[in-house]
Amino acid sequence: MNTNLTPETITLSRAVEQLVVGQATSDGAGVKLTRVLTQPYQYRLDPFLMLDAFGSDNPDEYIAGFPDHPHRGFETITYMLEGRMRHRDSAGNEGLLENGGVQWMTAGRGVIHSELPEQENGRMEGFQLWLNLAGKDKMNPAWYRDFKSADIPELTTAEGVGVRVIAGQSHGVQGAMQRATTEPIYLDVQMPAGASFSQSIPADFNAFIYVYRGEVKIGEQQVPLQRMAILKKWPSADGVRIHANVDAKFILIAGKPLGETIAQYGPFVMNSQEEIFKAIDDFRQGRLIAAE
Repeated sequence: MNTNLTPETITLSRAVEQLVVGQATSDGAGVKLTRVLTQPYQYRLDPFLMLDAFGSDNPDEYIAGFPDHPHRGFETITYMLEGRMRHRDSAGNEGLLENGGVQWMTAGRGVIHSELPEQENGRMEGFQLWLNLAGKDKMNPAWYRDFKSADIPELTTAEGVGVRVIAGQSHGVQGAMQRATTEPIYLDVQMPAGASFSQSIPADFNAFIYVYRGEVKIGEQQVPLQRMAILKKWPSADGVRIHANVDAKFILIAGKPLGETIAQYGPFVMNSQEEIFKAIDDFRQGRLIAAE
């Protein structure tokens, strides 16, 4: 736990532009989840394509997991709050994602993988975020890395706010991952009642928070439990200040927009319909993971 911090100095905080209620759905082999960031928000929250929140004490709602399925053209970041999930992929990689761990996978030109629970009871809770790749990077080789909970840098502010820095940086603490093109910031923030938290965010970045425990306040706007708050972009706003009247937990996500056309068909995200048709054909012909 890092307590030797460089405080985030914010001149003007962003405000809440919009509150979004997630859509209850299921994916994989019937896993119940809430789709928080959906396709209509992809351009507004570029470079982020999707955010799923999952959490259940009922094994029937998660036990079948996500059997073999393909991806091309983006990255997936899976953050496990509670539970055990086994990853296997077409490159022969295998890993176990456990409490507090993160898997960062670059699908690139193509990967086929499965994500299956390794528990028969108890709580399974976490998030999966889809981060777009620039067109120049979409056909790069697939890659992934698992981070154990102990690999995620943590800090505590003077007000007792705990922060896990998954990507980017906060209060001078570098996150577990850095990405040069999209420069994502991904924080898991735990706030005690009465505390405030500031985070610098470049003015041109798109940013949002999702509250998964309690509620928080940004300016005069309350952000209730299980709501995504899209943060308004102002040229003079250099970050966000957040206050909690009750104990609260949220994830804060921000990144540099790519400004490219988004073409999506299920698990394939490219820049044109022609590229989507090629991805589908490559998958059907068994060329997805060996595509040139």
